Amino acid sequence: MPKTKKLPLRMCIACRQLKEKRDMLRVVKNAEGKVFIDFSFKAAGRGAYICDSEECVKKLRKYKLLNKAFSCEVEDEVYRAVEVEYLESK
Repeated sequence: MPKTKKLPLRMCIACRQLKEKRDMLRVVKNAEGKVFIDFSFKAAGRGAYICDSEECVKKLRKYKLLNKAFSCEVEDEVYRAVEVEYLESK
């Protein structure tokens, strides 16, 4: 009997729901402390995932969730990039 491949699940930092990794956006804080969107899903560093729900993207900036996830001050450009990626591409 062939094995079915398990899909990796990740938790959205806004709604706290588990969703498939490929349906989410990964934001990374690397060793130098730079925070950026990781489109390859392979960048080294601490990762946080956000799902594509409009509510989650708005909650991300309102509550500064990336600041909490990475325990540092995240530049406004990172929040803006996430909004552009999800809200303006639809």
